[in-house]
This record gives sequence, structure tokens and C-alpha cells, in this order.
Amino acid sequence: MPAGLSSAAGRPAAAAPAGPRQAIGSFVFTGFFLLWTFCYAIFFVVACLFLPFRLRFELARVWARAILAVLRWTCRLDYRVEGAERLPAGNHIVLMKHSSSWETVAQALLLPMQVWVLKRELTWIPFVGWGIRQLHAIAVKRGGGPAVVRDVLEQGRRRLAEGAWVVIFPEGTRMPAGETRKYGASGAMLAADSGKLIVPIAHDAGFYWPRRGLWKKAGTIRVIVGPPIIATERNPRDVNLEAQAWIEAHSGPPLASG
Repeated sequence: MPAGLSSAAGRPAAAAPAGPRQAIGSFVFTGFFLLWTFCYAIFFVVACLFLPFRLRFELARVWARAILAVLRWTCRLDYRVEGAERLPAGNHIVLMKHSSSWETVAQALLLPMQVWVLKRELTWIPFVGWGIRQLHAIAVKRGGGPAVVRDVLEQGRRRLAEGAWVVIFPEGTRMPAGETRKYGASGAMLAADSGKLIVPIAHDAGFYWPRRGLWKKAGTIRVIVGPPIIATERNPRDVNLEAQAWIEAHSGPPLASG
């Protein structure tokens, strides 16, 4: 299991019943999340002036670990990982389900050193956005069409050559739990171009931490690492269909407890 990859003990559990404690915990967590992210970003931006990328990424993991620890304490929401042994050696391209803000935090702990493909507007946020730039994120214009694919290919080649994994949310935006849409082709095209593998990652975080609202449900998020997909000498559309079919089949509602 790679460094930083952790999981909760026991089987995946369905969301626990809501109540006053959960409401208070969700409110407290949201306040912490916003305050911690902003304050840590100020420190992070300054620290990055003196650190190479690898150490910058380790600092990003500190930020993520703190958030997930407080989430577990305030909202009783944990996670577990299945299939970590499927992660191939080297650095490759991850296509990950996007249904919550949870995975935007947890991704730093689920994989080795990585860069993220994200919307350009996030880099405009004072301090937070400046910190994102220091992490070599591939910032693209949402709805940019062919220009987005070109940016992912050009910057993705460089990041892969530097030894980083490239993490992509192929849906392009957070989807309601249980829903999806056509996957973008840039990840499959980058894999075919670079000779790297596609690693699909599914999860059910959207059922616990919905894309809208402050409420977080108690339980254990199930993260599943899928079998690597070969993209070389294949049509990117076929690769996307294979990846999407696997991810969506494993991103369903939480298993019932008991």
C-alpha cells in the first residue's frame, strides 16, 4: 500500500441516521474546513518558496490528513480503500469518480505524488489558488473544447515525465450521487500518447457528502481501485467507455449494514 493510503477497519457501512449531533458536527466541520484551508494556504504559499515539488506535495498531504481527521471526529465519516494492490508501479493516469468535495481532499492521500486537472478559476482564489499553482496543477478552461484536450496533453506529458501521477475527474464537474455523464477524452488520449496506464477509481462519497449543502452523513466511504486499463493503440472512446462502465458500476449506493 503506497505511503499515505489508509482505510478504516471493517466492511463499508451505509449512512447512519441523521440527528442533531450530525447537524452540529457538519456545521463545525464546514467552519473548520474553510478556516483551515485559508490559513494553511497562507503558510503553504510562503513555504513553497523554499521547497521542491516533492516536499510541497507532502505539505499538501498534511492539509488533507487534518481535514479527514476532523471529518471523522465531527461527522463520524471515515473511509476505506479496496484494491490498493492493483496500483501499478511507476506513475500513471487516474480517472476518478466526481460526486463530492471529499475526493478533492482525499486524492492527495490515495495515491503517490500527483498533479490534478482542475478548472482554471480555482487558481484565481487568493492564497488557495496560488497554492494550487505551486502544486503544478493542470488548470484548464471549463467548456474550452479542443483547447482543454491540448492543454492536458501538453502539460500532462511534462508532469508524467517529472514522475507525478495525473489525476482527472472525467465528468468535469461534481455529479449528483448515482448520476453520471459522458466522460471527457483527455485522460484516455494522454494515456495513449504517453504509453501510461489508466487506473479507474470509484467511490460512494456523494452519498455521504453531497455536492450541495452542509450536511454530512455518518458512515464509511468505500473507495475501490480498479484494474489498470491499457490505452496504447486503442481508440480513446473505447477506453473511456471501459473506464466509465467500471467506475459507475462500482460507485453505487452504500452497502446496507448488518
